[in-house]
Amino acid sequence: MGRGTGPKTKRKQSNMKGITISSGGKRPTKAGAGMTTAGVKRYRAQNPGSKLKTAVTGSPKPGSKDAKRRTSYCARSAGQMKKFPKAAKNPNSRLRQARRRWKC
Repeated sequence: MGRGTGPKTKRKQSNMKGITISSGGKRPTKAGAGMTTAGVKRYRAQNPGSKLKTAVTGSPKPGSKDAKRRTSYCARSAGQMKKFPKAAKNPNSRLRQARRRWKC
């Protein structure tokens, strides 16, 4: 079957409503992009059962859960770099700043 042949589904509503830079939920691009601790708390309150966490910015022990999270994030965001070459070329894009914060 080709694309678009199945029944149409409604687009999922964003769960990030109210989590903005001005509300303190996200870091500005110059400060490394990504979500703040307050933003993560607000998101988890709006989405019970969420396992969202902040960026791994320290130097975790090799093989630890944090090290694996970093490896996983870096692999996922490398795919985003391929998908969005315009953002990949811009050193000030949120994608590039977040990767820098995660030490990818």
